[in-house]
Amino acid sequence: MDATLPAELERIRQGIGQEIRQKFREKLDACAQQSPERASLALEEVRIDSFGKKSALQHLLRQLGELPSEHRNAVGSAVNLLKQEMLREFEETRARLEEKASAQLLEAERIDSTLSERPRRIGTLHPTGQVIEEVIAIFGDMGFRSAEGPDVEDDFHNFIALNFPPDHPARQMHDTFYLRGERRGSSQKLSEESSEESSEELSEELSVSSEPWILRTHTSPVQVRTMLRGELPIRIIAPGRCYRSDSDQTHTPMFHQVEGLVIDECTHFGHLKSCLSAFVRAFFEQDSVGVRFRPSYFPFTEPSAEMDIACVRKEGALSLVEEISPDSEWLEILGCGMVHPNVLQACNLDPEKVQGFAFGMGIERLAMLKYGIADLRTMFEGDVAWLEHYGFSPLDAPSLLRGLRPQAC
Repeated sequence: MDATLPAELERIRQGIGQEIRQKFREKLDACAQQSPERASLALEEVRIDSFGKKSALQHLLRQLGELPSEHRNAVGSAVNLLKQEMLREFEETRARLEEKASAQLLEAERIDSTLSERPRRIGTLHPTGQVIEEVIAIFGDMGFRSAEGPDVEDDFHNFIALNFPPDHPARQMHDTFYLRGERRGSSQKLSEESSEESSEELSEELSVSSEPWILRTHTSPVQVRTMLRGELPIRIIAPGRCYRSDSDQTHTPMFHQVEGLVIDECTHFGHLKSCLSAFVRAFFEQDSVGVRFRPSYFPFTEPSAEMDIACVRKEGALSLVEEISPDSEWLEILGCGMVHPNVLQACNLDPEKVQGFAFGMGIERLAMLKYGIADLRTMFEGDVAWLEHYGFSPLDAPSLLRGLRPQAC
């Protein structure tokens, strides 16, 4: 061989290119030790260092022009062979690392079918719904049945039949929600639900009325509709939504109320006091609760009263007591009274033959007293965390046999 042949090319020609190959393999082994994310970047660096323009192989290939023509082909073949072997090892390493990364990804995403399923979140029953169920259970045990009626009412059912005078403040726009637009039909005619006239005969008498539709301000219209049917004796409760133009910490434009009605030939005020006293004891789950009936006024009852319960407040908590003391106070809980004769007459009942009592209470107020809810407005915000704290299991129906209050969720 010509003595002018560079030493590096002589080593390649004689098959001694192990130095370049050895450094190349060390770099590949280092890539294999890294994580799949870093190995991909490291492989790209190896490719550039080993096969790029500044690599050792490219340096050798550029020196071929300096060789004598009789040695140029032999040395060039040796360099190309080395490059092909290195490329083959590079592709094999890259394929192996990609397969390893894919296997690790599959393992990480593999579903272990032997594991138990994740627990499902069960919704909770809102305190309002819980209290409604408790009230229905208590009065149901006394022989009351639950009755319902429409949320949108007419003036007759919501005011006239209940002995509200035309100038009563409850009729004002700032207290009652009125719906715009005319409606068809006389409210007095539409109220006679017990009539056996056919729908065709009734439709002939319908006319455009100036009386507006309103959102009921109480569930008393359900009592009116029940009395108009004339099916005596009557013993019902009427839970449902009510609407009033009012909003603060203890009032909301929409709220829930339950009212009760008893009509027969012999009911008197003593029955009213006994019924409501028993309800309070059962609802608050105490053997004895101090109560008083304070004279009041409602257009639809006479005499009328407000029922108070004796309680003690300690550190923000409310405790009911049997007797009033210097540390206790009276807390209003509901309104009640004997049904006014004018209401009976408006519902086609003879006040000389039948009489009865009625009462009404706010569901949210009962819930706040029993379960320690400070702000009424939070009951309508739909806060999941709040519902999980105050909510109840929907599978535990209140019962007087095992207790009204189920396990809180």
